Amino acid sequence: MRYGTIAIIGRTNVGKSTFLNHVLGMPLAIVSRQPQTTRDALLGVVNFVNQEAGDAQIAFVDTPGFHRPKNELGRRMNLEAQETLRGADVALFMTDIYQIGAMAKAAKNLPVAAKTRDDRSDAELIALIPKELPTLLVVNKIDRLKDKGRLLPYLVQMNELRSFQATIPISAISGDGADRVLLEAVKLLPEAEKAFPDDEVTDRPVSFFAREYIREQVLVSFDKEVPHAVAVTLDSIQERTTGLHVSATIHVEKVGQRSILVGRGGEKIKEVGTLARQRLSELTEQPVHLKLFVRVTERWRNVPRQLAELGYTAPTSGGS
Repeated sequence: MRYGTIAIIGRTNVGKSTFLNHVLGMPLAIVSRQPQTTRDALLGVVNFVNQEAGDAQIAFVDTPGFHRPKNELGRRMNLEAQETLRGADVALFMTDIYQIGAMAKAAKNLPVAAKTRDDRSDAELIALIPKELPTLLVVNKIDRLKDKGRLLPYLVQMNELRSFQATIPISAISGDGADRVLLEAVKLLPEAEKAFPDDEVTDRPVSFFAREYIREQVLVSFDKEVPHAVAVTLDSIQERTTGLHVSATIHVEKVGQRSILVGRGGEKIKEVGTLARQRLSELTEQPVHLKLFVRVTERWRNVPRQLAELGYTAPTSGGS
């Protein structure tokens, strides 16, 4: 029997949460097209049975995407990702095929016009992984790569940056290649007894997902500055005979953002509430009653005290 923790790390929007949801077999983590969707590390437990590799329990930890922070919230997200690496048995470094052009230009010492969306290169992030930590390289979104001949030279370049234990192209959205990731991951885990019961998927409480699923619907439904200016706090959460009763406040930074979020006659906020309630009901397998309020909390992303009150505590150690 093998057991260990695997930190899933990489830039924003490379598909880390989509991969976690696939191997879990359920949409536990929130996903959206918005960068920096994941703000908190999320543990997901996979029980793996295979004749070749043997039985194992894998504690995957999805982490915030590394980026160049523009505020205190972003800095704390980067620190949380780095802190997760320190406690992991294995690192799973995920990138995507959209880096192929940037890597080719860098190799020729040409200006890299197609910089990453968060302005941090894979080479920079790979350098953050402790040298002694076994690491898998997972290249996502290969289903979108029309010229497959470009993949091999790119993989060679990536392996010149670090000696990876295995290099695996995948499509997280379809699951193509995910089984091989699990197989290679198990080989790197230490022999140990499982840490979680077979029916336990995560160590996060329902209250965490209530906040996340509300924020997810804002990410999906709104564009521009509104999603990134949103945080969610729970005013109350109670299980009753009629189901789960949740009261929550959505925080924004500006009055204009509040108006956009509420919508004409409260139409938009009702839509967010309906979708979040459905999502939480699927997770908890019970009826959910949800009340939402919207509040302006100015500059919350840059004020440490407000960040702590909103649930974004700073890691106790780590670099910037």
